[in-house]
Amino acid sequence: MKMDWGKYLGFEVNIIMKEYYGVVQTSKMEEPFYEIVFKTGKLTGVFDDGLMITGKYENQIVESFVPFESIKCVDIFHPVKKER
Repeated sequence: MKMDWGKYLGFEVNIIMKEYYGVVQTSKMEEPFYEIVFKTGKLTGVFDDGLMITGKYENQIVESFVPFESIKCVDIFHPVKKER
């Protein structure tokens, strides 16, 4: 299935990455636990090879390009419609 990302431009997204980092909590642990790596921001660009998102980090605007091959899944936050 090919997704039409263009219809989600301007939406907030949470991109969960395929890459994980093993983090050892203590030296007594037999197995490391893994931290989920994600990028969050507004979807501002759609390209043949990835997505551009814009977010805020330490009071600065940051643009991040995320290649499709690095994406595990994407949460798309739809605006909440106000009831009258």
